[in-house]
Amino acid sequence: MIDPSGKAQLLRRLHHEPEILVLVNVWDVASARTMAGLPGCRAIATASWSVAASLGVPDHERLTRADMLAAVGRIAAGVDLPVTADLESGYGANPAEVGETIARAIGAGIAGCNLEDRDRPVAEAAARIEAARNAAEAEGVPIVVNARVDMPVATPEQIDRAVARGRAYLDAGADCVFPIRIRDVAVLEQFVSRVAAPVNAFAAPGGPSVAELAALGVARVSFGPGPLGAALLALRATGETLLAGGAVDPAMAFRPPMNEA
Repeated sequence: MIDPSGKAQLLRRLHHEPEILVLVNVWDVASARTMAGLPGCRAIATASWSVAASLGVPDHERLTRADMLAAVGRIAAGVDLPVTADLESGYGANPAEVGETIARAIGAGIAGCNLEDRDRPVAEAAARIEAARNAAEAEGVPIVVNARVDMPVATPEQIDRAVARGRAYLDAGADCVFPIRIRDVAVLEQFVSRVAAPVNAFAAPGGPSVAELAALGVARVSFGPGPLGAALLALRATGETLLAGGAVDPAMAFRPPMNEA
């Protein structure tokens, strides 16, 4: 078992290895253990939308900070790999409250986090990143902060603004920048080149493959609620078959890896 600081250091190293870090987002312990059991899985990432949906509430911090930290803490305790948690915009009205969220997340075993800027003024958003970094330093755990840029990024002017935001967040203590709304490959390639730091790409149906993102120099790729959608679509298809009197598919014999201790 790696200590919390060791897991954070490992997660940080994974952002600088030649191989792209693929994070297939999970929402509970069973999904996390299923992913952790796959060859090539090096870290676990949660998706706030998926965690909230699994608990019956909408996304966008409708789930309380306590409930989200309890959920991601169970995931962190259930796998040996480092876990990066989607903590939305930090569950706080001000930087001090964001710092408190990060301290509590570290206490729950989290090695990394997403923080959304929600298109706040750059200085305000950067102050929240700085508070997160200061809290991590105070806890002695170098948590990996993935700063999400929420503005659309398509036109030259938008690219300039997004790059400026990304650099401001890196200066404030972020480790990776996540321009979630970039959809064009050429724009993403330009963003990666100009930020000159680890970039998280969001992969969606119809977009570039993981291999294509790696070729662009992307450091990590995540999928948000996509994996939950795929899992529930498979569940719905299974239910339709069974309710129609169909046979039990062999896939129903699968069980997620369990910790027998």
